[in-house]
Amino acid sequence: MEIPSVEGPGPFEAVLEEAERHGIRIHRISQGSGMMLLTDSEIEQMVALGREHDVEVCLFVGPRGGWDIGVQAASAAGGGAAAVLRGADQLAYGVEDVIRGCELGVRSVLVADIGQLWVLGRMRRSGDLPPDLEIKASISMPTANPAAARVLEDLGVTTINLPIDLTLAQMAAIRHAVDAPLDVYVEGADEFGGVVRYYEIPALVRVAAPVHLKFTVRNAPSLYPSGAHLADVAVATARERVRRAGIGLSVLRRHYPEAKASP
Repeated sequence: MEIPSVEGPGPFEAVLEEAERHGIRIHRISQGSGMMLLTDSEIEQMVALGREHDVEVCLFVGPRGGWDIGVQAASAAGGGAAAVLRGADQLAYGVEDVIRGCELGVRSVLVADIGQLWVLGRMRRSGDLPPDLEIKASISMPTANPAAARVLEDLGVTTINLPIDLTLAQMAAIRHAVDAPLDVYVEGADEFGGVVRYYEIPALVRVAAPVHLKFTVRNAPSLYPSGAHLADVAVATARERVRRAGIGLSVLRRHYPEAKASP
């Protein structure tokens, strides 16, 4: 079970409180605004909460094209450039973001640029990054077929976000091509199309396991980039995502009781 868009220590604490209230085991939280918009203290707090409660803390890295001076990412046909790192300077900033995070205890990062992924994989193999660093491919780097998934795994990805609208057969084909866990949205944010797939959960687990089931909420404002101006929304939506996860877990238990969660 993964709760995405957990943008700081406050929302993370809300996730933990709500998970305890609903009796749900959350395995991972992920963040979307990027480590560059978190202070050292905030990163350390999130890492400490993750260690205390045995929750993987996955933080987005680097700047991105959609927040830069380039115009293609904002064009009608240029959305695919929104998460890339533009130029050698942004690539360097993105790598520095990971180095800083690792020094503060982060051991799971969310990557959306294939060049940065290539560099991080080599740095991990060479010992310049921790060998236990998890690298998660972002939904912003769409992995829509088995060959694309295999390329990412070969480059060092250890868990792969799938587009929210793949069919069960398409997911099954990707699962046969890679060993890495697949991260699948049960409910997707409006800006990504807003799918709602609760009754498919048993089938999703059958074809995609090992899988992280992800729950965001439709009809909610975007949190990126987050900050104090969105603090109340970030906490409220974090709580609702956990409630949604509880609903999804109940569907799984009713219709596929033999499915097993990770410890």
